[in-house]
This record gives sequence, structure tokens and C-alpha cells, in this order.
Amino acid sequence: MHALLPAADFAALRAGLSKPLPAFDTASAEAARVRQHSLTKPPGSLGILEDLAVFMAGWQGRSRPRINHAQALVFAGNHGICARGVNPYPQAVTAQMVANFEAGGAAINQLCRAFDARLSVVALELDRPTGDFTAGPAMTEAEVLAAMGQGASAVDPAADVLLLGEMGIGNSTIAAALARGLFGGHATDWAGPGTGADSQGVSLKARVVEEGIARHRPDPRDGLALLTAFGGREQAAICGAVLAARQARVPVILDGFICTAAAAVLHPVGGALEHCLAGHCSAEPGHRRLLDALGLRPVLSLDMRLGEGSGAAVALGVLRAALSVHDGMATFDEAGVSGG
Repeated sequence: MHALLPAADFAALRAGLSKPLPAFDTASAEAARVRQHSLTKPPGSLGILEDLAVFMAGWQGRSRPRINHAQALVFAGNHGICARGVNPYPQAVTAQMVANFEAGGAAINQLCRAFDARLSVVALELDRPTGDFTAGPAMTEAEVLAAMGQGASAVDPAADVLLLGEMGIGNSTIAAALARGLFGGHATDWAGPGTGADSQGVSLKARVVEEGIARHRPDPRDGLALLTAFGGREQAAICGAVLAARQARVPVILDGFICTAAAAVLHPVGGALEHCLAGHCSAEPGHRRLLDALGLRPVLSLDMRLGEGSGAAVALGVLRAALSVHDGMATFDEAGVSGG
């Protein structure tokens, strides 16, 4: 059991979050940076691969980081906002896709197999959707904490890296509401096609989000209240997993817009997302704006918009490449090459 979750109530969790979180190991990062400069290549010539190696060194606390165990978690939930018609597919698809994940038939299964990640799927009360946030709060405080606790307990503290993804019909509307509540603008800045909504569907999402904002008038400094107002369970679970990973110093790869918007709930807690990488920039229109607001540089940009952790899994392949080069390349001295 780690220090932050489970928590008895929001007051206890806020008190825990007010204390310093495990920090980046600058000595290990600097040692990794020195190694990068000694390898048989011009300094900086591998671009982001070098930065990734240094990032992993700082969070793993060793100058030559490794990935022996990559864990992937996909959280699934259902949403009361679907009563407003924001979803082009029925909510039954959430449970059907969870069964597909468990049977090994989804894209994320193939990508985890390709890049050697151990996948687990956590379904969160699919038979009991959250509330319609235009009619009232999506969740109670107790429901938020329960979902966060499930997310936290799913994390393996012995993992070398954690990949996070989600599944939930209607949850791109939840993501737009969270982003709008956190970073302002108008819902049209954040609402996108999700699983395939047409222009009328996107306009409906934006109107529904603005209705929710007008009803709840969220404080952008209070991420927990945002979760209560808008949901959903998988978003809360992602937050719990991010916090548990931080307690265990496990670096995290976030997936697309929905996953990133969920993690962004922790942004008001200073530095709470410093151990997170943005796996990719998706084709969902609000994702680039969200990454910019969070100061996250995506590892990849492949026009993906599937969700379910797929972009994070592909980014894992790049991360493995970065560490392989960092660990396996010869130094100038070892290779007998001049210029080191």
C-alpha cells in the first residue's frame, strides 16, 4: 500500500498531495547525459532518443536504465452523458471491447505483443454508468476515490515503465469537459470526432460540455472536484495509476487525448506529471492544444485516434530503441575512435 491511496476522503488525499512527491534523480540523469556525450556519435544526433534515455535514467535512478518489465493498463468505464446522444456507438460496445481485449483480439493486444508489454484490462462497474453531468455530478466523492484506488492497486510497483490507456463509449466528451474545465477556452476548442462523430455530433458534444461547465462552474485548481463533476471512472482510475506509479518511481507513457485529459486532472498539483511521457499526439483536435498546455512533447505523431493505449504501446517501441542505443553503443574510448 502506498502513501496516497486509498484515501478516506478528498481532504486526506489533498493533504497527501500537498507533501513532496518522489523526485527526479538528477545525479543519475546527469550520468546518463555524460554517457550520451561519450558515445560514438555527434552529441545530440539522436535527438529525442537521447532525451528519452536521460528521462528514464532520472526516474529509474540508474545511469543505464532498462525495461525488463513493461506494464500496460487499460481502464474501461461507462458514462451517463451518453443519454444526451453524444456517442455514435451504443454503450454495450464498451463491454464488448473489454471482452475483445481479454480474448486478445484488439489492436492493443497486438501492439503489446509486438513491443513486449504485459497487458491488463480493468473494467469499472460497466453496468452502472456515471451520472449525466448536465443533470448533476457524474460521481460522488466516494465513487471517485474508489475508482482512483482501483487504478492505483492495478499498478505493479516493480514495473520499469507503465503504459496507460482507456476504453469507454462517450468518454471523449468527458475528456473535452475535463480539458475545458482545466484550461478554459470554449468547448469547441476541445470537442472532436472521437470514435467517428460527424460535424453535427461534434457540435452536440461542445454544447453538452458548455452546459456542464455552466452547471458546475468548476475551479480549474481543483482536479478532484472536476472528476466529481464530469467523471468518469476510467479517468479517475488513470489518475490513481499515475499517482501510484509516481510513488513507486515508475515512469509513465500516456496514450491519446482521453488518457492525457484524465492525467491532466493532476496538473494543478505542482510537478505531479513530471514522470509522464506523452506517447503520441493523436488526430483528435484538442490533443495538441492539451499537450501544449501541459508542456508535454509527444514521442510520436502518427495520426492515430484509437485510444485503448495504442499510441503509448507504439511509443514503447521507440523508448526501447532509445535505451538499447544508450546501453549498447560503444564509447569513443571503447571503439578507439578519435573525437570523444
